[in-house]
Amino acid sequence: MKNNKIIIIGSGPAGLTAAIYAARANLSPIVFEGFQAGGQLTMTTDVENFPGFPDGVQGPELMDMLRNQAKRFGATCIMKNVDSVNFSSYPYSIQVGEDVYKAHSIIIATGASAKLLGIKGEEILMGRGLSTCATCDGFFYKDKNIHVIGGGDSAMEESIFLTKFAKKVTIIHRRDKLRASKIMEDRARSNPKIEFLLNNSPIEFLGSADKGLSGIKIKNIITSETNQVESDGAFIAIGHNPNTQIFKNSIEIDTNGYINTLGKSSMTNLKGVFACGDVQDSIYRQAITAAGSGCMAAIDAERFLEENQKE
Repeated sequence: MKNNKIIIIGSGPAGLTAAIYAARANLSPIVFEGFQAGGQLTMTTDVENFPGFPDGVQGPELMDMLRNQAKRFGATCIMKNVDSVNFSSYPYSIQVGEDVYKAHSIIIATGASAKLLGIKGEEILMGRGLSTCATCDGFFYKDKNIHVIGGGDSAMEESIFLTKFAKKVTIIHRRDKLRASKIMEDRARSNPKIEFLLNNSPIEFLGSADKGLSGIKIKNIITSETNQVESDGAFIAIGHNPNTQIFKNSIEIDTNGYINTLGKSSMTNLKGVFACGDVQDSIYRQAITAAGSGCMAAIDAERFLEENQKE
């Protein structure tokens, strides 16, 4: 069984940027991409806020470029899921199907998944008028009438941000009271562009893959009456789940499931284990910040190996 210098778990902007830096440092990283190689950006069509692309770039195309760049410098990308990790002995080991891989350092870049509603039309319209990131996609909705689904602080923050572009933002929430903090609710209610549609829950997103989202079918929780509302765009803002399930019993994780990193570094509480991207970032959650933290993790891992693996 070969001892690898670096194994990277995850293949979004964080994981692939870490792979680029690690490969350029002649560390021959192995990247386990998972079955959704490229992460959340593969669900995004137009990416207009990633530096270096003045005319924008398609999400899947950007991820292909990052992957090819990493492979050019010697990274090995494997489209398989990591089933489990063993941090109890060093070098560490990971289980991938029937195979076990050993590593002197591990970079966790498994990202976070936006919580979805699981209703009809959601999958086909994601990235086609339906989004989970106002910061990423708000620019596309100038002078449009859009909807935000959710009742917590995230939904209020997204809605307030979207008023910079939209003509009107309607918040749809299934209860008569919001879950948001009072200060965030007050900010939203005092914004003249924001309206509320309470006691209603979306049951279907309407539209087509060709023409995009056209409306939302909603159900009144009290009367069970259904209606259709026209919509130029909808944002699901019910939170994120960091993809940390396989690490929960072996690494320090905060109350929301995100991996804790030390200070301004990518270091975790385990020696030689680093985390980057959305799996440890509950605040920014942008492709460019994920890429930056992937760079940090690779540099941290390289320095760790230099200090601890002198031959």
